[in-house]
Amino acid sequence: MNTEPSPQLNPVIRPIKNSEWDQWIVIDEEAFAMDATEPRAGQFRALVEWDRSLGAYDGDLLVGSTMGLSFTMTVPGGRRPVCGVTGVAVLASHRRRGVLSSLMRRQLADLHESGEAVAVLYASEGAIYGRYGYGRASDNLVLRIPKRGSEFVPYAPADPSLRLRVVRPAAARADIEKVFDSVVTTRPGLYARSPERWDAMLDDDESSRYGATTLRCVIAEDDAGPRGYALFRLKADYTDHDVADGEVRLRDLFGLDPAAYALLWRHVLDRDLCSRVYASNRPADDPIMHLLAEPRMLNAAFVDEMWVRVVDAGRALPDRAYSAPVDVVLDVADTVCPWNAGRWRLSADATGATCARTNDPADVELPVSVLGAAYLGGRTLGAYEAAGVIRETRPGAVRALSAAMSWETKPWGGLIF
Repeated sequence: MNTEPSPQLNPVIRPIKNSEWDQWIVIDEEAFAMDATEPRAGQFRALVEWDRSLGAYDGDLLVGSTMGLSFTMTVPGGRRPVCGVTGVAVLASHRRRGVLSSLMRRQLADLHESGEAVAVLYASEGAIYGRYGYGRASDNLVLRIPKRGSEFVPYAPADPSLRLRVVRPAAARADIEKVFDSVVTTRPGLYARSPERWDAMLDDDESSRYGATTLRCVIAEDDAGPRGYALFRLKADYTDHDVADGEVRLRDLFGLDPAAYALLWRHVLDRDLCSRVYASNRPADDPIMHLLAEPRMLNAAFVDEMWVRVVDAGRALPDRAYSAPVDVVLDVADTVCPWNAGRWRLSADATGATCARTNDPADVELPVSVLGAAYLGGRTLGAYEAAGVIRETRPGAVRALSAAMSWETKPWGGLIF
């Protein structure tokens, strides 16, 4: 076996042209080991912002890519513009030759130059993006709830004015969007869904079903209008003895209030001919954990969800709210974005926050990836200190910083981009 390292490539980096779509599809299929069916490829193409794409070229051959999407995302204290990084891929023949590093470094430099302070992404492999300063900022809760044993606690909320309406998703789109637009500000990580993104989510092509039914919808409403919705598929199955053993595959569920939320969960848990609900993408603090009388029936597991990169500490840190007053000097290690490296004084109280360069001694030493992990409020910092990833030079500084950056509602993006 040849163990010689592949020669490093010095690719030309430039925006990808719309006319190069067919070349990009080849890279995407190779990198993600899947075929891009025409409906799904068309949906993604409608979302691409070509002026925010970057391609790596070996001569005239497109061998790698990364793309940026313009999002308005909820962060602690408000909604802010962020760059959603997607379409990151390298042609299999050009791996381990520095192509990805060239793309990621150029993208971060471009974001900094344009004044964008935060980038977010979903990682195909968790080990990749820490190298470029991204931190694991939110978790995905995966649930497999059997119908038998899914009884609610006796004090679960209920509202007799609520009723359910089963409807095709396309026919209920206005109600779905109205509910989502009302909840998007309630959780860090949720981002505004453009019409094109709703098109992609509700356009139910067969390749996205994985053997299940078309997308189904149920609306919880009262006389004043919609108060929640659930989107899901059904996968029929039977045991060897012809006993129904189907599965509800939950895709999206939001309620404007606890009673609507509980009613929607009760509906998907009680579907006829189905013996369980599989929910692969729920927030880490999903209230369903407190509704089930027997929480072990959740069969819960956690995986990483969004990763956050603080592109510009001086802009990003004052651009969110803090849960407690703090005045701390951070010594940030950042080898990819040198403009972040060094000491910053973060000061925050109820009136706002500032973050400015300082020559004062550091109180906390940390890598930029930890700032990204904590940015949306979902990570306490004591565990990083216990692991030796961060270090305090002033007693109590880590605890004070952790209390200030934490947020009551756990972050979660809810829809992979």
